[in-house]
Amino acid sequence: MLTHKICLNPTVKQEIALIKAAGTARYTWNWALAECERYYRETGRMANLSEMKIFWNKCKPAWTKESPKDANQQPFMDLQKAYRRFFKHLVGKPKFKCKGRSKDSFYISNDKFSVKGKTIRLSKIGHISMREAVRFVGKIISARVSRTAGKWYVSIVIDVQTESKPGTEIIGIDLGLKTFAALSTGEKFEAPKPLKKSLDKLQRLSRSHSRKQKGSANRKKATAKLSKHHARIASIRKDFLHKLSTQIVSRAKIVSVEDLSVKKMQKLYGRAVADVGMYKFRRQLTYKCQKSDVGCVIVNRWYPSSQLCSQCGQRQKVTLVNREYKCLRCGLKMDRDHNAAINICTAGFAEINACGHEGSDGKTIIAVKPSWLKQELNRCQMDAFNNKIRKQDS
Repeated sequence: MLTHKICLNPTVKQEIALIKAAGTARYTWNWALAECERYYRETGRMANLSEMKIFWNKCKPAWTKESPKDANQQPFMDLQKAYRRFFKHLVGKPKFKCKGRSKDSFYISNDKFSVKGKTIRLSKIGHISMREAVRFVGKIISARVSRTAGKWYVSIVIDVQTESKPGTEIIGIDLGLKTFAALSTGEKFEAPKPLKKSLDKLQRLSRSHSRKQKGSANRKKATAKLSKHHARIASIRKDFLHKLSTQIVSRAKIVSVEDLSVKKMQKLYGRAVADVGMYKFRRQLTYKCQKSDVGCVIVNRWYPSSQLCSQCGQRQKVTLVNREYKCLRCGLKMDRDHNAAINICTAGFAEINACGHEGSDGKTIIAVKPSWLKQELNRCQMDAFNNKIRKQDS
């Protein structure tokens, strides 16, 4: 399942209809959440959302029928998922959605819309032009329309069934703050760090927003400027991460990346860690490797990749000040990040190696097992068995 998010170009009349549909979804969510809390206070049990949905269809306001049907039906399913995650201690308790603060969005099932070229047809809203056509080929499952910084987007979920051949390279990736990604091939990629570059303007817009009187027209204008700038920063970061992850996966056969504790790094280095988007990069690598049938290995975070010599295996202490690795045994001199990337590549290959798991520490995991791994495993096991027979004969 892949999601393609496309910007919409609605007319004024269509934008009003989109705002009404988002308002219908928000009103339905708040009504269902209020009923759930009332039922729990009275009985001490969780309400049955399926029965509540039947009652809602009998008493819902007439103006909700002006929007697509899923706008006042899907919030019950979303609320049920939110409660399930809350009971599993994954997220906090579901909250009420406030107009102007919560994100405007509504769900559409695949039988309520159709896509043709750069146009999408929504039920009860009409044909809306899109900035680009859908790039993926497959069965359309659903869509969700949302608004971010005054712009409307449609996220189309597609069941993609494409056969793609993996590349030939085995790549290890060392992530950091000074150099975002250092590959075992010797390449280095610097993150754009859009928050750091735009921090002065962001602070200026934030101060201007806080000085405006609440509820005034000028405060709404300042809010729009501030949200637009935040969206621009996020878009620059996403663009860099998507392009880099696609470039790496398109040429790789096996990708190895270190398992970093991003939360602990944020406590130490603050917003510099959030500005580069390490966790998003790893998540993108994982699902793109799965799509392209590329092996993805998550190396144990305690693996001393920066302290080991990539040539002889000698381990020695290296401080963050030293940007060049100098081996005291074999005399190897190499860039610190490049040396660490080679060690990560070696550890990942040892884990996914078809002939066995020598060097695996038990905490290094294969996030994506490619289809060709089983074939190579059988081939290598057969070669090892034949070599054993030859030794016995000799």
